[in-house]
Amino acid sequence: MRVLVVPNTANAAAVSSSVELVTWLSAQGYEPVLSRDDAQSAGLADFGVPPTEIGEPTLVVALGGDGTIIKAVHVLGEAEVPILGVNLGRLGFLSGAAGEDMRRAVETALAGEARVERRATIQIELAMDGRSVGTYRALNEVFLGRGASGRVIAVELSVNGRSLIRYGGDGIVVATPTGSTAYALSAGGPIVSPGIRGLLVVPVAPHTIAARPLVVESGDVIEVTLPDPGRSDACLVVDGDMAPCRNRIERVTVKQGEHDVLLVKLGGRDFYDVVAEEFFRC
Repeated sequence: MRVLVVPNTANAAAVSSSVELVTWLSAQGYEPVLSRDDAQSAGLADFGVPPTEIGEPTLVVALGGDGTIIKAVHVLGEAEVPILGVNLGRLGFLSGAAGEDMRRAVETALAGEARVERRATIQIELAMDGRSVGTYRALNEVFLGRGASGRVIAVELSVNGRSLIRYGGDGIVVATPTGSTAYALSAGGPIVSPGIRGLLVVPVAPHTIAARPLVVESGDVIEVTLPDPGRSDACLVVDGDMAPCRNRIERVTVKQGEHDVLLVKLGGRDFYDVVAEEFFRC
């Protein structure tokens, strides 16, 4: 069975744990692999494979924090493969196990004895110069906001073809329930249970009190346009990574993705335990 290991290569503990995990998996008869770049950075070049050869492993183990889990989602693509996050970073909101429990957690996950949560994704289509220039996928959110000039942008929001509001501000976030505890929360959006099938739309620093956070149904299609050429210097950020923004963005279309992300959880805290401990504690 193939196991994809995704470490945070900037975290020494994650790199050390990846070497330990690969050694142990090999001794147990599994086939551990890393993306070629991660393998080089972790000193595990013999286990590196190009992205096109990752395929659909039995399990993905992300060693780091929440950012490493998001990295694993993008390395994996649309394959619905269980991802076990082992927290070796600062924030482990999405993680399924602590660093000291890594080996036991991997054994439990490989034995099929762990709980698996389905998390919705979003699909984003970007249009420039009258044509579609890219499609992206996110676990947390997409942010359309002011670009290099730092000027306020003008945003028009539509849902299912119905224009709702036009406003000036820093931009707009569209997030999944999983992403409700990330940028959307910082922008004033609500915390939403990951079991809810819907999307959040959160204005960022709008220059009007009329622009409020909105929760839409899972089948709704969100469209954001930049109607004022004089206030359209904007860039797109998908799960923290900026998309190319050399040309003027005309339209961003967002809808729920067809494929979910599967997160492995080993007992312990549920969503409300994590919310109470990470956000509501005094």
